[in-house]
Amino acid sequence: MTLADPEQILGLSPYSRDVARSWDAAKAGKFPRLSGEAEDVLVLKPDIVVAGRFTKRATRELLKEKGLRVAEFDAARSLEEVKKQIRQMGDLVQHPDRADAEVQRLDTAIAHAREVVSRRPYRVLALSRRGWVSGGDSLTSSLLATAGLSNAAADLGYKLGGFASLEAIVSLRPDFLLVSDDSDFAEDEGRAFMLHPALERFYPASKRLVIPEKLTVCGGPMLSEALGRLASELERVAH
Repeated sequence: MTLADPEQILGLSPYSRDVARSWDAAKAGKFPRLSGEAEDVLVLKPDIVVAGRFTKRATRELLKEKGLRVAEFDAARSLEEVKKQIRQMGDLVQHPDRADAEVQRLDTAIAHAREVVSRRPYRVLALSRRGWVSGGDSLTSSLLATAGLSNAAADLGYKLGGFASLEAIVSLRPDFLLVSDDSDFAEDEGRAFMLHPALERFYPASKRLVIPEKLTVCGGPMLSEALGRLASELERVAH
């Protein structure tokens, strides 16, 4: 949606309108929503199908067998991979100038975040529902490292990530928790973990950096906003 002309987009994934995880769900609502299966893609007869390699392989293989051009993307695990994929998508939709502009916007956001972080290199633990922490080989870790922050999860030995106990999280003593939600409402047990009295005691709002999940769940132009939010959150807790 960022790089292509509207008329170039025949349909978007079933997750594109998920307000919690889609970067621009409102804009996505203007385009047809696909099921994620091969049938409705074949009916559209697109010039190119863009798919993640983490999606159902059988669907991608069927589309190839039917003669469609399928451009496959890996899940980005670093900001450098994000820049590469933005440029790859720019080439696919024949708007490399727009891709260059988005990469420049990302570089500007990185420089600003680094300027804010340079005042003090904090240790941050990215924590999600049920105690999931993002490991060293992840997009979240790259986001922190690129800004000049260290990922406290490295001390737990996780590569991609894993579940940590309350005791392990508290004993790590990171300077801040990076979370996706600052709500005090627990709709289920996964969310209730984030509101446990032990975490509330050691990590109240002044010790939590909040970046919505929709800005970090995937690699793409939204990472510029994620970095801007990270910088503003660090400035908030510094005062």
